[in-house]
Amino acid sequence: MPALATGAGHEPGLYELLAALPSQLQPHVSRPEDNIFLQDMFGERSLHSLVKIHEQLQHYEESKPVPVLDSAAALAHELSEELEGKSANGEIKELLKLLAKPHVKSLLSVHDTIAQKSYDPELPPLPEDIDDDEDSVKIIRLVKNKEPLGATIRRDDHTGAILVARIMRGGAADRSGLIHVGDELKEVNGIPVDDKKPEEIIRILAQSQGAITFKVVPCVKEDAPTKEQKVFVKAFFDYDPNEDKAIPCKEAGLAFKKGSILQIMSQDDATWWQAKHEGEANPRAGLIPSKQFQERRFALRRPVATLPPQKTLSRRSSGFRRSFRLSRKDKKTNKSMYECKKSEMYDMADVPTYEEVTPYRRQSGAKHRLVVLVGPTGVGLNELKRKLLISDPQHFSVTIPHTSRAKKNQESDGVEYHFISRHLFETDIHNNKFIEYGEYKGNYYGTSLDSIRSVLSKNKVCLLDVQPHTLKHLRTAEFKPFIVLVKPPTIERLRETRRNGKILSGKDDKGSAKPFTEEDFEEMVTTAQMLETQHGHLFEKVIVNDDLSAAFSELRLALKKVETETHWVPVSWTHS
Repeated sequence: MPALATGAGHEPGLYELLAALPSQLQPHVSRPEDNIFLQDMFGERSLHSLVKIHEQLQHYEESKPVPVLDSAAALAHELSEELEGKSANGEIKELLKLLAKPHVKSLLSVHDTIAQKSYDPELPPLPEDIDDDEDSVKIIRLVKNKEPLGATIRRDDHTGAILVARIMRGGAADRSGLIHVGDELKEVNGIPVDDKKPEEIIRILAQSQGAITFKVVPCVKEDAPTKEQKVFVKAFFDYDPNEDKAIPCKEAGLAFKKGSILQIMSQDDATWWQAKHEGEANPRAGLIPSKQFQERRFALRRPVATLPPQKTLSRRSSGFRRSFRLSRKDKKTNKSMYECKKSEMYDMADVPTYEEVTPYRRQSGAKHRLVVLVGPTGVGLNELKRKLLISDPQHFSVTIPHTSRAKKNQESDGVEYHFISRHLFETDIHNNKFIEYGEYKGNYYGTSLDSIRSVLSKNKVCLLDVQPHTLKHLRTAEFKPFIVLVKPPTIERLRETRRNGKILSGKDDKGSAKPFTEEDFEEMVTTAQMLETQHGHLFEKVIVNDDLSAAFSELRLALKKVETETHWVPVSWTHS
């Protein structure tokens, strides 16, 4: 803190220092509420009065007005007797007459009484029959502005005592170091609280401004000093404490939105964690539901939702992977390496709440993150991939699919497809080498994990679109996928912009296209909504493809940021 400007040789007193503090601290305070808090605290009249008294006592002590002797009356008597036998000159007679006067004798007697008396405070002796178990009471005075005190209370079920239930990290109570979890609250501002409900006490505290005085019985066990944890989570749901009937104190709650990064300050309570928003200057933590508690609540009220089946198995131009989305009639042949009844049950029970995350930035020379595009049929995934490939064919690439069908004359192995035998394809299926595969007209088609690795090993960005149920199996430290949901605009906009467009139907090897129908538009919008409902927590970017050029520019910018900026990723991706 900069030194106060004072005159030469002048040492500022405590009162002068106190008066100057707010203006001296102002350049170092960034938030208005902190400045108001300091002004109120240092400007309080009772504090100024105490400081004035302190200065007066200190000044009196420094002057040291101690008596030269404490027997002035006896000395005067001895002097009188000594002078009686001396020659009586005028001055001696005057002195003897003065010392014999009653008021002078009284003055000297009073002087001796005061000089001999000790004015230090005397503490009464401790009683011999003191009870060792008697509760000691602590008086605590905290200055409260608009900021909450940062503590919650509860009534003990057995004793009925009002206890401090938790101390919010970084709050006023925590910063004071005077209040601890388990302390019994006896009075607030002189008002006994034994007969009051916790809600009534909270109202008293909420209405109090300035200094608040607490009388507490300290808990025997003192809180161990806690080191601030560097644990961060990404929230997968919106939360408003004002709408949560279960929260013990709404004022202590922390609101957040889906996608928020939260720093977890305390997990001591199994039901209510303490957290703050990452990067926020305010050190005060707030209450949020714990992962376990929120999962239980979601599991109890979450409806079972299923995605409508995708419509087509479409043939792409050379170099593009085959989409394994089949029609309602053929959908049974569309499989994933993870697809089974147990997997489907797991999907239903997979309740996203929080995921522990850490900052990640791709280092120069490291493999690129896999880019996964997800969206309903007809939304334009193929067009976006094609525009990315054309924009920079040395940087972007796609996987080459595998098939068990025979190679045609104009085709080359490893260009349009990797051609393998049906037996080898089924062996690879058994060995979980395909992330996704399907059967069409008696032939297998699939995307292998090795085909993704092949693109990434060439220091290229691999563009992939898959069925949504495979996403969580691609979310590994190896691939670190950046998953983008491409959504359609409203049905009204679809009717305007795609009136003359066509959708691939793919019922034969040559492929065919037909105009969009009203049913296609409705299915596109419904599928996008279901994707967000079921898998929304996995998407790092959502793009509405209303205008293809605008959607492409937005996607290209997002992929540029993935390569050059720091992103929050699951902690398992960097600690595996």
